Amino acid sequence: MASPKKLSHLVLQTNRRAEMIAWYCKVLGADLLFQNKQIAFISYDDEHHRVAFIDPGPLADKAPAEGKTARAGGEVGLHHVAFTFDPLDLADHYDGLKAQGIRPHRCVNHGMTTSMYYYDPDRNQVELLFDNFHNVRDGRDWMTKRSPDDKNPVGIDFDPDEMVARLRQGLDIEELSLINA
Repeated sequence: MASPKKLSHLVLQTNRRAEMIAWYCKVLGADLLFQNKQIAFISYDDEHHRVAFIDPGPLADKAPAEGKTARAGGEVGLHHVAFTFDPLDLADHYDGLKAQGIRPHRCVNHGMTTSMYYYDPDRNQVELLFDNFHNVRDGRDWMTKRSPDDKNPVGIDFDPDEMVARLRQGLDIEELSLINA
């Protein structure tokens, strides 16, 4: 099976979004590309986003290493990590994982990416994706032109087997960027 070609982005759940944005922009030399009430995206290079910050409402602080454990998914910290593939490599990778009984728990066309989300053994989310643009500049432009009032800021769920079949039939990936158009 193919290996990913790059680490795509990091998404952090936080109660301190403004402070996190300021700190990461300062430390990474990044720019704020998009923000609404629930999410913000920054990047330090030509990528449409490298770090995102989700504010889903009140979260528990991280539990201490020993002692209590905060409820899963309801605390600050890493939301998911993402790895980018070429489209046909991701199709092959999906088939290889599926043959081993490893299936995504959610598949979403986000507009700028087509993504399959998996849980690791500790239930951390791992996103395997491909970009919906032929070059990084178009993906970045798509992100910066979004409206904070988009009716569907997350994207549209899709069937992975159907997507794999469409890719193998020659789907132009830029058709997938039109979900909010």
